Amino acid sequence: MYRINNYKVAKYMRLSRDDGDDRESESIENQRDILDNYINEHEDLEDIGEYVDDGYTGTNFNRPGFKQMIQDIEDGKINCIITKDLSRFGRDHIDTGYYLERYLPTKAIRYIAIRR
Repeated sequence: MYRINNYKVAKYMRLSRDDGDDRESESIENQRDILDNYINEHEDLEDIGEYVDDGYTGTNFNRPGFKQMIQDIEDGKINCIITKDLSRFGRDHIDTGYYLERYLPTKAIRYIAIRR
């Protein structure tokens, strides 16, 4: 079967020590499994790669994985971001709103949060 891929997807995973989970790597693995399952269920999504910030707070966007993902957006490598839920993207409402309402739309980037 021919698979049509309309979206080049970046999987973004984040977990901070403030999230209350001492087993951070396991939680990143759980996020990865959720994202992989979602992508596999949607034939218009092509997994381009993953960006991981394990041990970084969501209250700011000074995170290496996030910065690399933004650079890859600028370089045209991805046109969709997927996270387990909105809190994995960011916890600061003003900065998160900037990315979701201003930055991503101007770059024609689709954002998918699987769970609320």
